[in-house]
Amino acid sequence: MGKLRAPSSCLLSCLLVLFLSSVSAVTDDPQDRQVYIVYMGSLPSRADYTPMSDHMSILQEVTGESSIEGRLVRSYKRSFNGFAARLTSSELKRVAEMEGVVSVFPNKMLQLQTTASWDFMGLKQGTRTKRNLSVESDTIIGVIDTGITPESDSFSDKGFGPPPRKWKGVCSGGENFTCNNKLIGAKDYTSEGARDTEGHGTHTASTAAGNAVADTSFFGIGNGTVRGAVPASRIAVYKVCTPTGCSSEALLSAFDDAIADGVDIITISIGGKKASKFENDPIAIGAFHAMAKGVLTVTAAGNSGPQNSTVSAVAPWMLTVAASTTNRGFVTKVVLGNNKTLVGKSVNAFDMKGKKYSLVYGKSAASSACNVETAKLCKPGCLKTSLVKGKILVCGSPSGLKVVASVGAIAIIYKTPKPDVAFVHPLPASGLPEKEFESLVSYIETEDSPQAAVLKTEAIFNRTSPTIGSFSSRGPNTIAVDILKPDITAPGVEILAAYSPDGEPSEYDNRHVKYSVLSGTSMSCPHVAGVAAYVKTFYPKWSPSMIQSAIMTTAWRVNATGTGMASTEFAYGSGHVDPIASLNPGLVYELNKADHIAFLCSMNYTSSILKIISGETITCSEEKEYQARNLNYPSMSAKLSRSDNSFTVTFNRTVTNVGTPNSTYHSKIVPGHGSKLSVNVIPSVLSFKTVNEKQSFTVTVKGRDLDSELPSSANLIWFDGKHNVRSPIVVYTNA
Repeated sequence: MGKLRAPSSCLLSCLLVLFLSSVSAVTDDPQDRQVYIVYMGSLPSRADYTPMSDHMSILQEVTGESSIEGRLVRSYKRSFNGFAARLTSSELKRVAEMEGVVSVFPNKMLQLQTTASWDFMGLKQGTRTKRNLSVESDTIIGVIDTGITPESDSFSDKGFGPPPRKWKGVCSGGENFTCNNKLIGAKDYTSEGARDTEGHGTHTASTAAGNAVADTSFFGIGNGTVRGAVPASRIAVYKVCTPTGCSSEALLSAFDDAIADGVDIITISIGGKKASKFENDPIAIGAFHAMAKGVLTVTAAGNSGPQNSTVSAVAPWMLTVAASTTNRGFVTKVVLGNNKTLVGKSVNAFDMKGKKYSLVYGKSAASSACNVETAKLCKPGCLKTSLVKGKILVCGSPSGLKVVASVGAIAIIYKTPKPDVAFVHPLPASGLPEKEFESLVSYIETEDSPQAAVLKTEAIFNRTSPTIGSFSSRGPNTIAVDILKPDITAPGVEILAAYSPDGEPSEYDNRHVKYSVLSGTSMSCPHVAGVAAYVKTFYPKWSPSMIQSAIMTTAWRVNATGTGMASTEFAYGSGHVDPIASLNPGLVYELNKADHIAFLCSMNYTSSILKIISGETITCSEEKEYQARNLNYPSMSAKLSRSDNSFTVTFNRTVTNVGTPNSTYHSKIVPGHGSKLSVNVIPSVLSFKTVNEKQSFTVTVKGRDLDSELPSSANLIWFDGKHNVRSPIVVYTNA
């Protein structure tokens, strides 16, 4: 839905682009002591257990030192138990033998590379991954976005033959814009030409289907090979956005053209801050038509998390994608004058060679126009340039990013409201989480001449991945309350991909780059679009619903950070996309246009509104009872009106065998979140004699006393010894 720039601004207000990342703060030590991660399993449930105290006690015991300052690097205490510490080889052996320690392993300093996201999901480069190249070359991904950079190596047509015969589009990108046999089409709806002047569209297109390009980086950060999921496929771009936004009319025109042009998959990282009724949502309308013509639309969930009910793409005929981390993260250290190291977040390519500069806290440079509290935040107009120039500015909020250059600061350290976000900035910068920032302020207030150095960004191994980005929009669905959204999650944190040299890597940034690091559901969306295209290369005749089902029912289980609804299926849907498993789902849940019309009838849409959505004259039968929860969707969800009574909810589903003939599937229920659910599946065993055979079943869910702050969930798994076809079941209330 657009890219999130630095915390101070978002260039495209309706685009979902963010720069975020949740990572551990562990890194190698150049001295004899090395950084190791001590993993201690799950957090103990007893009320008197304090993880930090336990970790400090262990370190004191193994080191024989009463003070462990400089030893403890990070304490893991929210989702699991463990810590990172600087240890000698003998200390390593002692801690590994202690009771309660599961494992001890070295902190890995990885070479940053964009392939981390695809490798993380198991979609390896080259011959290590099964591919159907002849069909992949005939697969066209339509990208509705800010345009594209046609000269980028990610879109070179070296080795490509002519466009597929089914292609009916044109190349009308404007002045000095040329298509080729990779980038086969371009249309502009903004009167600016299809060239990307922002970077967002180039980034999303290369993530989905860009060529493999070696030795790419962001000023040395992320050095490696950049590639998309289906590098042999073709790309058609539809520019609908300018710096002021993306108009509804342009969006619908783009959908109209893309469907007619013959694209196979549409990826659109655009949307609002909240969901709109289908009849007022140009993306829902366009995607409905795409679905009816056999084209799957993949869209971003939104960047308004972690608040509940913020997911903006909620129609069941779209595949809605949340954003999560990979096993690589970026950290930017701040070394204080007393040699204490604080670990923050940014994508900082500026190398200050470790030189320390004087620190000035905003409140110490306050002008007469502002009070001390406002000056702490470095609000515009609140700082005296004479007191800041040539120093490192310290701010209690990202507001300082707007003024840091104008007041002459050489760098900035600020308290970040999103500690899992690594932003690109136009000067040396680090965003510190609250506790680290408090340590910095304490140091400043106790030293006569406080100094610090902001180091160049490093990569760390993020063992906790995948976790959902704090920014990723959450459910529940506010329009179709019985449809679980988002559907799936995918890598959307710190993704390096192609960028436009005409765009700015960050606000007020005069650098020009061909590749940049972005985060957001705008980045996760093209990952799933790429996976959808990958599946379609093996099953060209599969409908959009079959591809969507294959992706959703083969997903990994995910644990979201946070509490309440934000940490449940409302954050990640069916789980994390698994490209390889999605090729062999075993069973799929099929839907067609008539099914979606029946779904809309269940939502009491009038004939006039249904005409707007479907483009056809529709009449809902008054004799038939429609229920939205009985849409043959791969997930099952029901919103109940009361939380204090017992309840019974029924879901009717039909699966199609796309595995092997003469197969038998048994049902299994795995508990999820919230109060216990009693789930009964009838029949509990499904037998298929042939491929494409359909079998129906009913899921009855019983329970009582739903928690209004936490949904109750379970997972239905159909298994035949080879396939595990998993569907989340979610029951909730907001009473």
